[in-house]
Amino acid sequence: MAADFIAHLIANIKISINTQFANKEPWQIVAITTTSVLTTVYIYETIFTRDPFDTESLVGKLKKRVFKLARKIPYVRKKLEEESDKVAKIFMDDIKESNAGLEYFLELPTLGRGRQEILELVTTYLTRGHYDWKHGRVSGAVYYYEKALVGFLCSRTEVIKMVARLFSGGPETCGSMTSGGTESIMMACKAYRDYAREERGVSLPEIVLPVTAHPAFDKAANYFGMKIRHIPLTKVYTVDLAAMKAAITGNTVMLVGSVPNFPYGTMDDIEGICQLGLKYNIPVHVDCCLGGFLIPFMRDAGYPLPPFDFSLPGVTSVSVDTHKYGFAPKGSSVVLYKELKYKHCQYFVTSDWPGGNYGSPSVSGSRSGGIIATCWAAMMYFGYEGYVNTTRSIVQTTRYMESELRSLEGLFIFGTPATSVLALGSDVFHIYRLSSALNKRGWNINCLQFPVGIHLCVTHLHTNPGVADQFISDVKEELAVIMKDPGLQLEGVMAMYGKSHSIPDRSIIGDFTRYYIDATYYTPDCDKLVEIKQNGVVQNGTDAHVK
Repeated sequence: MAADFIAHLIANIKISINTQFANKEPWQIVAITTTSVLTTVYIYETIFTRDPFDTESLVGKLKKRVFKLARKIPYVRKKLEEESDKVAKIFMDDIKESNAGLEYFLELPTLGRGRQEILELVTTYLTRGHYDWKHGRVSGAVYYYEKALVGFLCSRTEVIKMVARLFSGGPETCGSMTSGGTESIMMACKAYRDYAREERGVSLPEIVLPVTAHPAFDKAANYFGMKIRHIPLTKVYTVDLAAMKAAITGNTVMLVGSVPNFPYGTMDDIEGICQLGLKYNIPVHVDCCLGGFLIPFMRDAGYPLPPFDFSLPGVTSVSVDTHKYGFAPKGSSVVLYKELKYKHCQYFVTSDWPGGNYGSPSVSGSRSGGIIATCWAAMMYFGYEGYVNTTRSIVQTTRYMESELRSLEGLFIFGTPATSVLALGSDVFHIYRLSSALNKRGWNINCLQFPVGIHLCVTHLHTNPGVADQFISDVKEELAVIMKDPGLQLEGVMAMYGKSHSIPDRSIIGDFTRYYIDATYYTPDCDKLVEIKQNGVVQNGTDAHVK
């Protein structure tokens, strides 16, 4: 019976279709069929294969698609561009009028400015503005005032422009200031996710990057519903380009390289990554958060590097931390884009809120202008030559320490340090023994895993007389003790940390990390909470909570 019913249903469908197309011309039949199939596929993909992080309604997506198709009509596109240019000009003219008469600094001054001159410039900037916020004429924004240092648009724009020039940026190079390297990286990931969604219809975006890339990329992927493809390293601890090429798919939205990477301080082959980006039309992000205020000055300091910035055609964005070797206060970083089309995808904008149109350039909403202003002041104070001099002394110290440490029996250095990071390992003893011994002598050393190692990030403080020599001397003395019994096992916290890399269930290590973060929030009440949890005390049907 079921088979007869299905056969009868199919026959009726055939008759209905033939009737509908009986008087149609061949081209009409082809057009209707093609449109029907494409519409069905689009609706199916929208409903059943949609990005789980995409919360836009079906109606909203269809409206957006219709408007996007309409903008492809030449007349409509031309009119929209004309109106958009008018609006952009209105905003730009308003800013120009507000800043009329101000001196703009679009690149680092060759020589650093004096303290008094910088303070006078800051005072000039602070007097600008249309609204008397000091006397309560502004809604919100400034909630309390007592000789506060207020941020200003000029300093932010100038920081971005000065950094862009350092990285061979052109007239169209643009960017944003963020609260740190993590936010700069996250903003680039968000921008490329949205750009690929709008331009290529990618609903399951993927990032292809070396295993040494900063965890901020993993954090961004976790937050923004993206997938990470981690690429192994070569024997010299740089990304394996062949493996990177093999990992590229139709869902790849960005390629990543580091100059340098955090664990080993080595530099990825940015030129090679760019070739892949150009071949497959994929944006390339260069993470220079750690070395951002060393690498632009290394050529003039006598330590040239291979190309790594916007001088390479494939580089579309760069992240740079001004609060590291730029010597600005913590909480300042810059993300740069080759073109405005990428930066626009970084923004969050909504026009449907009852409170008005809302737009935000980055994760952070409100930010204090004090850090931005101080960052600008630091860059003005050092100037180009000042940064060249600090770079020379830092890299020179790093190369000296590298040479001395390479000569020590029982130690090796991972790869070739590009800037200021020295990563040490050993095939003779567990390297964490050296780290533990140096910690007891007052040195703070970072531990690495996969494989195990330790590293020292050389700063300007290490260039002070005697500091580098003292470190080398301490390493030699502790190494002599270790080599008397190289097979001795680790003890205490280092024993736990030393074994963590060999635990196959990485979720356990994740729990350890959470416990450590918990410990950083310790108060005496925490002891009571631990006691309650250990005793299994229950109040009101739930675990007791100590406030």
